[in-house]
Amino acid sequence: MALARKIVPRKELEQLGVYSPGKPIEEVQKELGLTSVIKMASNENPFGYSPKAKEAMIKEMEKVNLYPETMAPALAAKLADKFGISKDSFLFGNGSDEIIAFLTRAYIRPGDSAIMADITFPRYETNVLIQGGNPVKVPLQQGTHDLDGMLKEINGKTRMIFVCNPNNPTGTIVEKENLLTFIKQVPSDILIVMDEAYYEYALSNEYLQTIPLLKEHPNLVILRTFSKAYGLAALRIGYGIMDKEVVNELIKVKDPFNTDRIAQAAALASLNDNEFLQLCVARNREGMNYIEGELEKLGLSSFPSEANFLMIHLGRSGKEVFEQLLRKGIIVRSGHVLGYPDSIRVTIGNESENLEFVKALREVMAEK
Repeated sequence: MALARKIVPRKELEQLGVYSPGKPIEEVQKELGLTSVIKMASNENPFGYSPKAKEAMIKEMEKVNLYPETMAPALAAKLADKFGISKDSFLFGNGSDEIIAFLTRAYIRPGDSAIMADITFPRYETNVLIQGGNPVKVPLQQGTHDLDGMLKEINGKTRMIFVCNPNNPTGTIVEKENLLTFIKQVPSDILIVMDEAYYEYALSNEYLQTIPLLKEHPNLVILRTFSKAYGLAALRIGYGIMDKEVVNELIKVKDPFNTDRIAQAAALASLNDNEFLQLCVARNREGMNYIEGELEKLGLSSFPSEANFLMIHLGRSGKEVFEQLLRKGIIVRSGHVLGYPDSIRVTIGNESENLEFVKALREVMAEK
């Protein structure tokens, strides 16, 4: 009889936790016996997605028996035309976070380091750790990346730097000139990963347009997604824009059919509906302005956001406020899981959702 032995996972996994997503509506309804629940926790688009995307998905359903194009050439060609760059500069992923996994799989060796902000999107750290790398975290300053501090951390083991712009969970951006100077100062053998998942929502004149920098900086990688402003979160499709030599390396570590036919078709159709996109962006800004105005009346503040969410400072336990809002049927994100224990992060909703949130928050803040 074989001796019983424990199955031991890789040592790198010992440091990893499990990603904690926003609570789903169905779970909250069941737990609390609520019939009406509003989810403002996961930075989803409350206005849905383009009708053109729906038409494209229905049409593409006729081909679900066929494997998708492994490099999404039609989508790459459309984006290439949109941005005025080569179609060979694009790589698509199951969400832009899969591109992060490709990057660390291809370029992070055991003992290598990757620099990132503290606090920012947690998947950078997770993927670096999985590959045996060392995440070097530089504290934010007023919720914004400390680029000078990140430059000081560069050494012979640095392989990659992550800049989330706008930053999740704070929504802040790095000023244009500061970011441009930073990119120029990073050694050319270190990848600069610009995560621009909320790019479409950033309206500030201080937001740096990075695509024109690709020719001069082949170590620059830009990540974007169809999950946020385009409203295709369930389809999980994002993309990276980068030098074709980097694309060629990432192809080696990606699965052949990592984005499906329906997702590719919906993304392509969404690019043909700029009117819907601009409407979503405008309504998001209107909703944000409304909530910020109501916060001021309550004596509360938030980080200046160029995304579709606000990190609201409460001056009391974010977890307690999260739980009280939950009982009122409003799902937000507690700051205690995001690194800001006295805050909550709230996705901008549609008009009625924003009204319900403000009403509930006013009631909660008035309670002892």
